[in-house]
Amino acid sequence: MSDSAPDPLEALVHHLSRLPGIGSKTATRLAYHIVRTDGLAGDLSDSLAAVREGVGRCSICFNVASSDPCPICADPKRGDDIVCVVERTPDLQAIDRAGAFRGRFHVLEGTLSPLDGIGPDDLRIKELIARVAGGLDEVILATNPTVEGDATSLYLARLLKPLGVKVTRIARGVSVGAELEYTDASTISRALQERREI
Repeated sequence: MSDSAPDPLEALVHHLSRLPGIGSKTATRLAYHIVRTDGLAGDLSDSLAAVREGVGRCSICFNVASSDPCPICADPKRGDDIVCVVERTPDLQAIDRAGAFRGRFHVLEGTLSPLDGIGPDDLRIKELIARVAGGLDEVILATNPTVEGDATSLYLARLLKPLGVKVTRIARGVSVGAELEYTDASTISRALQERREI
């Protein structure tokens, strides 16, 4: 048995397969594509090095960004009296892309999940409470509609309401353009529960 270095292609497949949504077959296809395409390996290497050196967390909202504070926290046109709480940076980006919210954000960096060993101290909850204590009118809880997301929202609401801030939760229901015939029962039930007068 030799003590030779691991095969670089196998190592690349292994690391690619660690990415979310990438199985071993897809990782293998990607690895061979990287090897086949002139310059792609170098470009990827440069991009990964740049991300490693130049991207971090905003010290205010914990958004992933290349500046601190991030562009959203540095934007003077955004309202300072309302904060939208999300699980992760991609959630923040989705809400910001919609263009309907012009306040500030707070990224929890996950959800409560006792089965996975994730408790309140593993999230950015203390920092959120400090922001609320600094003076906010409203906190919008925009966690995902999952068991963990709902549990996290309930936990946060119980912590925040005694601080005198208005706490709201994003509505859920039938998507625009969706047909009821093809919508799952849980979504229809939630839409009926969260109906509002017109």
